[in-house]
Amino acid sequence: MSITAVSSVIALVLGVLVAGLRVSPVPPLRIFGTAWVTLLRNTPLTLLFLVSFFVVPEIFFPGMSPFLLGSLALGFYTSSFVCEAVRSGINTVPLGQAEAARSIGMTFSQTLRIVVLPQATRTVIPPLSSIFIALTKNSAIAGAFSVTELFGWQKLMSDRGYAIAPVFIWVALGYLVVTFAISGLFWLVERRMEVAR
Repeated sequence: MSITAVSSVIALVLGVLVAGLRVSPVPPLRIFGTAWVTLLRNTPLTLLFLVSFFVVPEIFFPGMSPFLLGSLALGFYTSSFVCEAVRSGINTVPLGQAEAARSIGMTFSQTLRIVVLPQATRTVIPPLSSIFIALTKNSAIAGAFSVTELFGWQKLMSDRGYAIAPVFIWVALGYLVVTFAISGLFWLVERRMEVAR
């Protein structure tokens, strides 16, 4: 499940950055952020994988590993959902907080980083849990593109002659374990944030 871990980091970093662009006071940055979210959220994930594996290496980065291509496709796609979750969290912070920060001379990035995002985190945790569980399940698509992951392991075992039903059961159990672990991790983080409130 290393592709899940790598694409989760990509999605989280890009999602927070694009959310910052979407609430930016600079119109071109807001337009870029909106275009990013609109394009990626409305494009089928399989199509992003096809572009990532068959267009990107031909035009931009020949010889890039399938693992990295799959991680980028999955991370970029999920970043649009992370962005919207973070943006909705930012919108829950009272406007007066940002105005007070600006009145004492803080820049937009400082206001976002020091004042707004820490307060928005509490409301962002629950939707992020669902997003990263969906990312874990979406990683199964990478198996069709020669990326070794949990669902791709099923194909390998089937090719070696193992009975397909037990292999599918083990793969399903593997996904259950991973998704329950993610859910439990976010539950712990949510509880910790509640104590800090």
